[in-house]
This record gives sequence, structure tokens and C-alpha cells, in this order.
Amino acid sequence: MSINSRISGLRDHTPSERLALVADGAGLDPAALDALSAEGGLSLGQADHMIENVVGLLAIPVGVATNFTIDGQDRLIPMATEEPSVVAAASNAARMARGHGGFTTSYTGDVMIAQIQVLDAVDPHGTRFALLETKDELLALANEQDPMLVSLGGGAFDISVRVLPTRAGAQVIVHLHVDVRDAMGANAVNTMAEAIAPRIAEVAGTRTLLRILTNKAELRLTRARAVFDVELLGGAQVVDDIVAASAFAEADPYRAATHNKGIMNGITAVVLATGNDTRAVEAGCHSHAARSGQYAALSQFEKDADGNLVGTLEVPLAVGLVGGATRAHPTAQAGVKLLGVETARELASIIAAVGLAQNLAACRALAAEGIQRGHMTLHARTIAASAGAEVGEIGEVASRIVADRQIRVEHAREVLAALRAGRNPA
Repeated sequence: MSINSRISGLRDHTPSERLALVADGAGLDPAALDALSAEGGLSLGQADHMIENVVGLLAIPVGVATNFTIDGQDRLIPMATEEPSVVAAASNAARMARGHGGFTTSYTGDVMIAQIQVLDAVDPHGTRFALLETKDELLALANEQDPMLVSLGGGAFDISVRVLPTRAGAQVIVHLHVDVRDAMGANAVNTMAEAIAPRIAEVAGTRTLLRILTNKAELRLTRARAVFDVELLGGAQVVDDIVAASAFAEADPYRAATHNKGIMNGITAVVLATGNDTRAVEAGCHSHAARSGQYAALSQFEKDADGNLVGTLEVPLAVGLVGGATRAHPTAQAGVKLLGVETARELASIIAAVGLAQNLAACRALAAEGIQRGHMTLHARTIAASAGAEVGEIGEVASRIVADRQIRVEHAREVLAALRAGRNPA
């Protein structure tokens, strides 16, 4: 499927017109994206089968980021978010990288880890060795739980064991490594952990307690890199300032928290739009940010020999295309169709690229003009709606409060009242 992510003037159309343009750019029949319309999304009946005690639905806007080239292929990217400026910022950052080949990625594999906690071992180090001696038996038992996964080339393939000092005494922690292929993998690894726990307890001569995956998916890393054009960024000084801001985030956890939040604005939006587990991904990313013992930036920005800005990002991304809401939620299915992805690796690569683009956009705004100017201009439409403006009034009210530099609900109400009274708002 050939995708053209360069759709000029998309923002100037109505939502239904945009959907048609996006479908055309993605090479899809518009009907394939019907679930992205208000009428075609998740029904109350479908929701009732997904979670407990369903009483309603919460709609989140889904926008489409344009201009992305990732590993040599154009992508139109669905992003589910309530925050203004996120989709526009990612699209603009992708435009700045497009002339230098866009984003390139690498991937360490589809490996998830399950942990089995062994308590009250009399000889923890001896227990560790005994468990390692039964590695082949434990792997075989684990793989009996999911023959389909094994037939697809995945399954449990390694075991490691740690002796962990805790305030409750030494504990023996078994790590089961599982190649989960195109699944997020939680159900598969948890089932395997439950299955091998009794044999682990028998070998250890004691008992096991927790048997569950870790969201610290350090064996499922995705890396993204891009070169952002110095002139499109605003010149050499902007590049130098972004490099300085990046160094600040690398060294200071207070700055890193907000720096990484900007990354997650992009990552979480794509994870949500494709029906994946936002909490699992966020937990994994933030744990990776603290892997050195101090919380730090997930990305780095440097200047290359030509004066352009080089951005790099490494994050654990436990996402999949099979099972869970990705298959049960019609809007998530439409998002996957729009992306045109066939493997979890492709999806993770796209998510990482969007995270890097979003991060660059935020850093550029901070370095060049301050975060509020662009963000609040886009936020003005939300403020206008909050003040009671109807669809046909929102644009006029938003423009006026931006021009007045008073982007507040109270002022928007004053402008709206004057507009409805036929007066020129003061």
C-alpha cells in the first residue's frame, strides 16, 4: 500500500473532508475509516463487553499527523489526545526532518519478561543455581502453554535468576524471557509464569508469591533518529539553544520530567489511537528514563557537521497488533488500517518517531518563542468552546481572544456576548 503523508492544507477542511483526504492519502477506501466518524465508533454494546459496569463512553479527539517519512516509507498517523497543538506540532516537526530522509529506527526484538518471586529460600544462592539447572525443563513447560505462539517462531527462550536483597530478607527472582511476536504479550507471559511457578517452588523447596510480567520492557527497545533542518528550525542559534536545553534535561530530573512529558504527548496519543495499553507503555518509558539511578531525558539533541540538529530517542515499547482493545475496538482497528502496519515492530517504530517529533517541537517552541505562544493560540479554540461558543462562532471568538492576548474563558464570554449582540468586541 502506497501512502502519501504530505497533505497540504489539511487543517482548512471540515472533519469529514479531512477524513476523505486522509483515506485517499493512505490509499484506502473511505469506508475502511468509518469507525473514525462519530457515528461509526465504539458502541455502548461493544463497550459493555470490554470492561465492567459500563455506563457510557468518553470520546477523545483523533487527529492525523502528516509529513512523516519513517524508514523510507510515508505514514499518516492517528493520534488520540485532548491536548491542543500536539498533532500540529508533530506534523510540523516531521516536515523539518522530511528533507533529510525523515526518521530511521532500529528495534531490539519482541521480548517480554515475566517475574516469579521466590520467598523464604534457606540458601538463596544455592536455590538460584538449582533453578538455573532446571532451565530447559522450565522453558519446555512454559512453551506447552502457548503452542500457537511457538508455531509462529516465538515462545519462552531463556531464564535468568537473581538474588535480591530486600527489607523482608533475600528473595530469589526468576525472569522468564518470552518472544511474544506481534502481541503486547501480557496474557502470554503471565500464563507461562503461572504454569512454571509450582515447579519453581518444588525445586526451591519453598513457595512462590508474585507471578507476573514486568512493564520494564528493557529487551523490547525501539530507537528513532532524525536530522532536522537548521533553516526550517529557525537558524543556528535555535539549534544551539535546543542542544543546550537537551543537556539541561539530561542532567536535571526536574527538567527531565517535563521534557519526557513532551515525548509522551506523542507516544501516548498513538498508543491510545491503536488500542494499546497506555499505562504499560508509560510505566516502561519512565522506568527506562531512571535506568542510571537518576531520572533523565529519554532523548538527546546534537548538532551535526552541517549545522543541522540530530535527534535520537530510545524507549521500551510493549505494543502489539493482536488481542486486547486493538482487535475489539473498531476505532483502534481503523487506526491500524490507516497506519498500514503489519508487525508490532513497524508500529513501535512509528510510535518512537512520533515521540521524537513531538519532543523536538516542544524544545523548539521553548528555545525559539516560548511554549505559550503556539500552544495557547491553538488552545484558544478550546477556550472559545468552553465559553459556550457554537461551531460557527468558535473561529471568530478564538481569533479575537488571541488578538487581544487574553486567552481566558472570562474574556471569551465577553467576546461571545458582544458577537451575538452584533457589536464589535472591545
